Amino acid sequence: MDNRAEVREFLTSRRDRITPEQVGLPAGSNRRVKGLRRTEVAVLAGASVEYYTKLERGQISGASPEVLDALAKALRLDDAERAHLFDLAQAASPVGRPPKRRAAKSWSPSQGLQWALDGFTAGPAFVRNGRMDLLAVNPLARAFYAELYDMPGQVPNIARHAFLDERAHAFYPDWDGFADITVAILRTEAARDPHNKELHDLIGELSTRSDEFRRRWGRHDVRHHGSGFKSFRHPVVGEMTLAYEGMDMEAEHGLTFTVYTAEPGSKSEEAMRLLASWAASERLGAPESLDSPHEADRA
Repeated sequence: MDNRAEVREFLTSRRDRITPEQVGLPAGSNRRVKGLRRTEVAVLAGASVEYYTKLERGQISGASPEVLDALAKALRLDDAERAHLFDLAQAASPVGRPPKRRAAKSWSPSQGLQWALDGFTAGPAFVRNGRMDLLAVNPLARAFYAELYDMPGQVPNIARHAFLDERAHAFYPDWDGFADITVAILRTEAARDPHNKELHDLIGELSTRSDEFRRRWGRHDVRHHGSGFKSFRHPVVGEMTLAYEGMDMEAEHGLTFTVYTAEPGSKSEEAMRLLASWAASERLGAPESLDSPHEADRA
């Protein structure tokens, strides 16, 4: 795979962000680059200037793990960035094609997996792939992400909702932060699964239709997204701060099982109970009747 441009832009962007002072080098007064010079990175990585220049031009195929590790240390890459560098090198190798991941339309949850999802009643639980399609959900996740299911003709997709649906700016109180994370996840997945046409189609669509996405895509930021806290503003039950845990599924390469939970006794837990009541009434076809402060404010 010819990913030389991506390799070049990633290495250049990482080199540009490091100052000489950060790595114990004199800054000098006549610098024409934002960060380190190529010669400085080469010295730090224990490589010749000619070889590092070759790598930064995108000719990374054949680089040994030892060379990549030294380069990661020289550029002060974090765990996600280091993994990304190795993924880029693997994608460039003529024999290093990664395992093929299933297309969203060709996958459906097993009966046991759906039972596991439905059995989790404390909060939303769902399975997503690397391009952030929702492939299987429990009832609370279906209610939580109701706006994603309003976008017809597409598999419900977190990234498409974030960048192409104006309602997302209300759903995510810190929309900028969430947008950064979303693009970093897609950038990470693009290196892990470089031959995924569905993924590249989505990236092309978002790049064409969203200036915000295109600007963030150019940063080449990547990240591992396992656990933490997020804040939401659901259109029915209001604001919630939820803990999330994402777990890779051993039996299904490339899929992630994620659950959201609220702190016991918190207002977020109360909002989650209201969401469960609303979801149940929607499934039964009953009229919505939630006596919550959020609803009163909207009346």
